[in-house]
Amino acid sequence: MKQPHLINSISEQHWLLGLPKPKHPMISVFRHEHTRYDSLVELQHFTLNFYCISLKKDYDGKLRYGQRHYDFDEGMMAFIAPNQLLMKLNPGSKPPGGMTLMFHPDFIANTPLAAKIRTYHFFSYELNEALHLSDDEETVIEGLFSNIDREYQTSIDGFSRDVMIAQIEVLLQYANRFYARQFITRKVANDEILIRLENLLEKHFNDQQLARNGIPTVQYVARVLNVSADYLSDMLRAITGQTAQQHIHAKLIDKAKELLTTTNMQVSEVAYHLGFEYPQSFNKLFKNKTNMSPLEFRSSFN
Repeated sequence: MKQPHLINSISEQHWLLGLPKPKHPMISVFRHEHTRYDSLVELQHFTLNFYCISLKKDYDGKLRYGQRHYDFDEGMMAFIAPNQLLMKLNPGSKPPGGMTLMFHPDFIANTPLAAKIRTYHFFSYELNEALHLSDDEETVIEGLFSNIDREYQTSIDGFSRDVMIAQIEVLLQYANRFYARQFITRKVANDEILIRLENLLEKHFNDQQLARNGIPTVQYVARVLNVSADYLSDMLRAITGQTAQQHIHAKLIDKAKELLTTTNMQVSEVAYHLGFEYPQSFNKLFKNKTNMSPLEFRSSFN
């Protein structure tokens, strides 16, 4: 596959979408009905050098991520971080509704948002993990996009940047809230992921895979479950109160307790059996999770 084309500036993205030059080199807001995809489709694969937040409605085409296609025919939001996404676009027969906000990292440089934006994990979610909005939520998001657009369309002055950044922060906070709701309301899909996760860890912890391959990482588990690592952790935190890493460690400690109480294995043997390269690392994790050393835990059962 050819190297993806890097769309380096918001001005270049405007040109590819058939839009007039942006009013500001570091930020842009536009309505999808005003775009065309001819030049963009020719690229096939591309990455962006800036943040992109899209509210998409009535889109009858497909977006391709990796080997899978996704239909987006209802109100949804997608979040793209700089240099993060490899994407192929197959447009539908009509322009989609909705709006897109793009802003360069330099636009928010030296502001609290520049550091905080890294905590919004949905910028690294897969396309199939997009945020699907209720009608009321869609109204809230459209209002925030309109506020940013209104400020963008006015004459740029000394307050414009601060006002737009403040609106972006509110938009991201609402997205966080709505994702928390989605983790809960999409119970059937999330329960299916949880069941697969439990089966995966159970198999991994019970057939000598730990000793051979080491402790499964969040990235490995997410890849097997076909979800992004951040989405998996955020979903688990919303449902169980634990991140994916904490969930894996909890299963590991449960297995360690079983071995310590039902076998005569030395603590170092238990550590190696569980995939630890060094027994000290096992001792530290076990004490951190139980407030007892492995030997103290074993002694409490004697």
